[in-house]
Amino acid sequence: MVFEHTPVLPEEVFLHQNLKPGDVAVDGTLGGCGHALRTIEAILPDGLLIGIDQDRDAIDNARDVLRPYKDNVLLVHDNFSNLSRILKANHIEAVNSILVDLGFSLHQIEKSKRGFSFNKEEPLDMRMDIRHTRTAADIIHSLKEKELADLFYHYGEERFSRRIARRIVAQRQNNPISTSKDLAAIVAAAVPTPRGKRHKIHPATQVFQALRIAVNRELDVLKAFMAQIPDVLEKDGRVSIISFHSLEDRIVKQSIRNYEQGCTCPKGLPQCICGFEPRMKAVFKKPVIAKEAELETNPMARSAKLRVAKRV
Repeated sequence: MVFEHTPVLPEEVFLHQNLKPGDVAVDGTLGGCGHALRTIEAILPDGLLIGIDQDRDAIDNARDVLRPYKDNVLLVHDNFSNLSRILKANHIEAVNSILVDLGFSLHQIEKSKRGFSFNKEEPLDMRMDIRHTRTAADIIHSLKEKELADLFYHYGEERFSRRIARRIVAQRQNNPISTSKDLAAIVAAAVPTPRGKRHKIHPATQVFQALRIAVNRELDVLKAFMAQIPDVLEKDGRVSIISFHSLEDRIVKQSIRNYEQGCTCPKGLPQCICGFEPRMKAVFKKPVIAKEAELETNPMARSAKLRVAKRV
């Protein structure tokens, strides 16, 4: 199995990873291995790439794509939030580079048959790791109307969350909502069309985002990952994170700021008593976004934001 994948912000990521031969690098979200291939070529001949993905399809794909470099690759079917545990299990104290791409791959949208696309008649699943039990359908059928509305509003920033939740609850009383296309149609019917205009994005986009976040606990996973970064990076090692919506970017930005600040004492104290010192430094203050040339060939990059920080 080898599936197509165009990496997001490939040149910018590679530049700021600051890789050199012999480095130990982590790709926490292998996907189609677009970033992984460039990473491993930069750390040869003695470097090690630790490739992690919670999606079994991605691991199977990586095994084929990275076969020529198998002596320099360690593949792990797990979530990147377990990085500390993964490194410890493999007797690795710290690494030089960590990359995570928080988006989902074209393969997951087009070929996984797990309901990530609102244009396909697929089971309403949305699990990136099928070892987990709760699916999007479970959420749609178990949450109360207010809970659904809150989910769509907080995780999807959906302004019509209440109308959508009301329509879903009314529909599920008559027939189960079992496919992604069924749900997309219900959401589209609940969202008003701008007068004389067309929707810029599909009306179900933000609802699908909210469900995917909830099913895969994406924000909790990201927070757990960010809490480990200073402890698993070598001095001057870098972490590169590509986010795709404001909820993710906010967590990344705030975590980096907290590590830059160091001291957590109340401002009124005459001197520091906590003893915390800055542990990370942002490589640049504002996130890097895709250039027009990339957007023309890869529309999935339109909302991507890259932030990079280094261990001090």
